[in-house]
Amino acid sequence: MHDHSETIRRMKTAEGHLRGIQRMLENDAYCIDVIRQIQAVQGSLNKISTMILDQHLNSCLITAVQGENPDERERVLREIADVFEAATKV
Repeated sequence: MHDHSETIRRMKTAEGHLRGIQRMLENDAYCIDVIRQIQAVQGSLNKISTMILDQHLNSCLITAVQGENPDERERVLREIADVFEAATKV
């Protein structure tokens, strides 16, 4: 079982920032200010993603690699590779 309290806190903060961006757009805020806020949220989401990946590597991945099932090891390693591949396409 993972402790997701910090991750959830950061997600709620990012959610609040997204709502703020929506209000900025509704109030016709200066475009560059909106873009800066979007970039800040993207940075926050990247940090959250990194935190979750770190938890995964230190729990699920280690369990699979130390396990007896080679198919499970391959599956988990493929998932990691797929995540990195998808990140480079963005």
